[in-house]
Amino acid sequence: MNYYNVAKIVNTRGLRGELKVIAYTDFPEERFQAGTELQLFKDANATTPTQAVTVQSAKPFKGMWLIQLAGLDSINEVEKFKGMMLKIAEDQLQELADGEFYQHEIIGLTVIEDGQTLGKVKEILSYGPNDVWVVERPGKKDLLLPYLNDVVLKVDLDKSIVEVAVPEGLD
Repeated sequence: MNYYNVAKIVNTRGLRGELKVIAYTDFPEERFQAGTELQLFKDANATTPTQAVTVQSAKPFKGMWLIQLAGLDSINEVEKFKGMMLKIAEDQLQELADGEFYQHEIIGLTVIEDGQTLGKVKEILSYGPNDVWVVERPGKKDLLLPYLNDVVLKVDLDKSIVEVAVPEGLD
């Protein structure tokens, strides 16, 4: 079964076992809803879960989220989770609207401009108002493309390509 990152545990808060997490999802209200089952993984690249956990409660907190896991009511029980990832199983993914994509669908696609292959999407950065797609290019440094309508022109998952128009000065 495939699993997908939804949050990184960065710290604890208080003595009652609350976790501070950075959300890696556009749907934190759904992913962190009470009763939702998540899987704990050692890190983002791990493929085998270490433990299943259930969200008891969650709320936004200073650009992050505070999550209380069911049955884990002490800092001593959750301290070991710092640095770990929370993931969901593939069958928990929801259908997206046309023109919307999950990050795992974009990573690995071939990037093309004017019929010329530039490279492959190797990572998506989500730090500001727009995502930035990191394109790995053979023999060159990585290209950072903002996810904007006038830059990313077309995504074709069936053909595994992304058509782009690289703004002048980004190359």
